[in-house]
Amino acid sequence: MTYIQPADHKGYMQLALEQAKKSPPKPTNYRVGAVIVDTASNEILATGYTLELPGNTHAEQCCLLKLAEKHGVSEENLGDVLPTNLALYTTVEPCSKRLSGNLPCVERVKRLAGCIKTVHVGILEPETFVAENTGKKSLQDAGIQVVAVEGFEKDILEVATAGHIKS
Repeated sequence: MTYIQPADHKGYMQLALEQAKKSPPKPTNYRVGAVIVDTASNEILATGYTLELPGNTHAEQCCLLKLAEKHGVSEENLGDVLPTNLALYTTVEPCSKRLSGNLPCVERVKRLAGCIKTVHVGILEPETFVAENTGKKSLQDAGIQVVAVEGFEKDILEVATAGHIKS
């Protein structure tokens, strides 16, 4: 079990970046890592990375699906069983649109606005696949604080875009 000092945002972002590195490089998606932390107990509840689970899964989605399985509930009912002071750390801003038709990660997080109080992001989503990602604003409008964790931008972009065709 990884132990990170309480409120060590850089430590949690580093853990999210390590998760992102586990994602297979592909030209059609970003390699993203995510970590969900109970800020009251400093317990890491879930980690996830892009394509960790079957299907076209995103990092945040994998965290939530693993928590749902652990608690024996559907993802939609996670708010009934999770603590109410969670933080999500994600290397890239949660998506606001999925080209695959899957539910965007922003919508998944907003369903848990009573639990997830803060989303810490390493970088805002580049406009490579979806122009004008409105994730940050949508989360803020739902009462979820969005905080940048600085100092990882170069490393996150390098990992996120591995497998992309460079022009």
